[in-house]
Amino acid sequence: MEPIDIEHVQHWLEHFINQDVYVHLETTNGVYASHFNENATTVGAYIRNARVRFSQAKIIGNGQTYRVGLKLELGWVYAEGLTDWTLHKDSQLLLAGHDYEGRLMVALNISKTPLGE
Repeated sequence: MEPIDIEHVQHWLEHFINQDVYVHLETTNGVYASHFNENATTVGAYIRNARVRFSQAKIIGNGQTYRVGLKLELGWVYAEGLTDWTLHKDSQLLLAGHDYEGRLMVALNISKTPLGE
């Protein structure tokens, strides 16, 4: 993965507009929080291979972290805190957010095929 290039990521987000795609969205502070503070609450969200179709896609950010929003027919999907990206075989856009120690905090994957296949 490499640091997000907003123009390239926007291009690939638009590549998936008005197509049935599979989304994987995951957020976590996982065990990271509890390792250093026994009073910390572990939180996370996970959805894998949700088939969606979005009509708009936008990436915005401050040059360090970014947010991607996908407009669905009845709402929005968004991921915030993204820092890195890669493209796999022109059919899978992988976005991730890592903390200052390189630990994964958020992942958003958009693919023409179900993930893991």
